[in-house]
Amino acid sequence: MITLLNVFCGCIAAVFAVLNRLELAALFVFLGIFFDFFDGLAARALNVKSELGLQLDSLADVITSGLVPGIVMFQLLGMSMMGGWNAGDMLGYDSSEYGLSMIFHPLPLVGFLITLSSAYRLAKFNIDENQTSSFIGLPTPANALLILSLPLILLYQNNDVLNGIILNQWFLIALTLLSTYILNAKIELFALKFKNWGFKDNALRYIFIIVSLVLLATLKFLAVPIIIIFYVLSSVAAQLGTSKT
Repeated sequence: MITLLNVFCGCIAAVFAVLNRLELAALFVFLGIFFDFFDGLAARALNVKSELGLQLDSLADVITSGLVPGIVMFQLLGMSMMGGWNAGDMLGYDSSEYGLSMIFHPLPLVGFLITLSSAYRLAKFNIDENQTSSFIGLPTPANALLILSLPLILLYQNNDVLNGIILNQWFLIALTLLSTYILNAKIELFALKFKNWGFKDNALRYIFIIVSLVLLATLKFLAVPIIIIFYVLSSVAAQLGTSKT
């Protein structure tokens, strides 16, 4: 039931993303990711892990953390084609005026590479027995947070420099290609799974959480992409340190 709540949130988020209400799409993606995290905790606490739960969890993530980020990138690339942005683009904006022309234009469709690579990653995850205590490649929820942070930065921080960067077509294409690559890259990233609460065994996790909270408090939505970058770099640094020892 908890996992199905993730599916439900993903469906609502997809509707809002199609309607170009990206701030509401982001809200329901965040809720879906919360349920995605909580269902794992519940399964371990109640000892009810099953093959069905594993498959359902990934199917839910295809919607919430795969389809929705693809639609959001589709919309952002469409906005970049329109030559600018203002708050009206995401607050009550009727995208039907240019919807058909966008669908048949190749540029916005590039955004769905995120959906394709997310689905591919989740299928690999289901048959990979090596991703129990860590991840190989960026998890789809983390990637979804990265993509969904962009419209929130546009809407709530509304900085001309940031707006210019985010709605630059080349930036969006490069981010889409980077997202596609890092989702399936053979990079080992730590998971926020605590086997115990001791600092020694979980130093990296505690440091990551503290740094993330400080960044969120100071930079708001701009902190999200910085946190994702920090997550990847700290994981790589930890692996390099382990290999040397």
